[in-house]
Amino acid sequence: MTMDRRRFLLASGAGALAANLLGAEAGASNPIVAENAKEGARDWQLTRVRADGGNYRSPWIEGYCSRQSVRAGESVDIMVSAKPARKFRLEFFRLGYYGGRGARKVLELPTLAAAPQPTPKPGEKNLHECRWAVTHTLTIPADWVSGVYLGRMTTIPEEADEAYWQSYVTFIVKDDRPADFLFQCSDNTWQAYNRWPDNYSIYTHPKGTQGPWAQVSFDRPYGRESQFAGIVNDPLTMGSGEFLPFEFPLAYWMEQHGYDVTYCSNADLLTPDRGLKCKAFLSVGHDEYWDLRAFRSVEALRDAGVDLLFFSGNTICWVTPMTPNADGRENRRIFRGGPYGGENDYAKNREQNHGPFPEHGPDEGLLMGARNVEPVNGGGDWICALPDHWIFEGTGMKKGDAIPGLIGWEYHGQPATELPGLEVVGAGTAWQGGTRPQRWTATVHPGPKGNFVFNASSIFWAQGLSTPPGHILPWSHWSRPHGPDDRVQRITRNLFDRVLRRAR
Repeated sequence: MTMDRRRFLLASGAGALAANLLGAEAGASNPIVAENAKEGARDWQLTRVRADGGNYRSPWIEGYCSRQSVRAGESVDIMVSAKPARKFRLEFFRLGYYGGRGARKVLELPTLAAAPQPTPKPGEKNLHECRWAVTHTLTIPADWVSGVYLGRMTTIPEEADEAYWQSYVTFIVKDDRPADFLFQCSDNTWQAYNRWPDNYSIYTHPKGTQGPWAQVSFDRPYGRESQFAGIVNDPLTMGSGEFLPFEFPLAYWMEQHGYDVTYCSNADLLTPDRGLKCKAFLSVGHDEYWDLRAFRSVEALRDAGVDLLFFSGNTICWVTPMTPNADGRENRRIFRGGPYGGENDYAKNREQNHGPFPEHGPDEGLLMGARNVEPVNGGGDWICALPDHWIFEGTGMKKGDAIPGLIGWEYHGQPATELPGLEVVGAGTAWQGGTRPQRWTATVHPGPKGNFVFNASSIFWAQGLSTPPGHILPWSHWSRPHGPDDRVQRITRNLFDRVLRRAR
């Protein structure tokens, strides 16, 4: 393909076509197109899930992984508990588009056995950290493409009239290749809200819900989707964190259209190295908990000319130091160290009402373009404020046009107007509990090297892109998104075209 043809495709707004053709041209440099041409799985979701009396866990079959992310050729330990002891099947699936099926089966292990493993007693900072025996060690095959992987565990009944039960384990396969888009999974936030084993999370300490007292560990299973009481209500996410409800619709849509995307965990951005190999960094869904090192890394990406796209809300809200577990493995524990926000009112109020905190972060608005505000949660419509802006090209949107229900359940409010060139492209009202109003704002501002920073200002942004298998539309504060919307798709495509069109 000639350079002129490449430029025409990108400049013409044919983002999906350009991505597919350029991916085919690049061959192995963009494995997403070839990966999604493979046959998808007809059976990868959970079918039968049994939760305990508190709806927090599934002791009949549950497990966790020794690492949040792993490269091809590296190993990850999988710890499984079953009560009563049972043999079980363990199948691995990579999530993607795959002709609309949403996942591909990549491996099935021979039958394994699991016995009950102990529920840990609370430790310092009320920590619940499992030290379970290893059930299986998986070495990642060389041909596994970067992505989010689910291991589906299914118990094997011993009697004809006995039911089987299922749960997931989850991990990210990462790589070090140059790619157009780096998709950061919000797994720190998944773990912060994880209520395994008995309503224990970063929010459930006797001293209060917002202080620095609770610590959580990645060395425990993900229970039922932690926001089920008011946001998703989907038991079939058991063990998968919060990827399926909040992040999968973007990953599915990107892979459907052949975008060159690679994936990482929050812990993989503690240094900027991985992101510096990519053209754009994506924060997706509910990306609330950031180690300060990650904040500085993404600042470095911006300063190096990487585009930043925050398809998320309540982002960079809490400083979350990542520390080793009892075995010395790095980045396996987190706690709420303190608020981001610098000297702004939101941070001051958090310190006054819930502190004192040992950590304090800088003003997140100077990175994202808009800040967290109080109240930080609610529901509303995403409203066009600057229709002539390039992000709205081809949408037909006029000032005041609304995309129903796309704001929620948390968002960003006060724009960082002190940033040179900042533009408020969307703005409106979110309603906490349906009655308490708060202003939200979506912004775009230039970076220092011709790059740009976009802030969609909503956890729900990805809901407007697709509704893949295994996904249920969330809702909150008496408001819900409507699912795929061609305006959200076109805005996202315009943003991606701008990333691809700009040569660095």
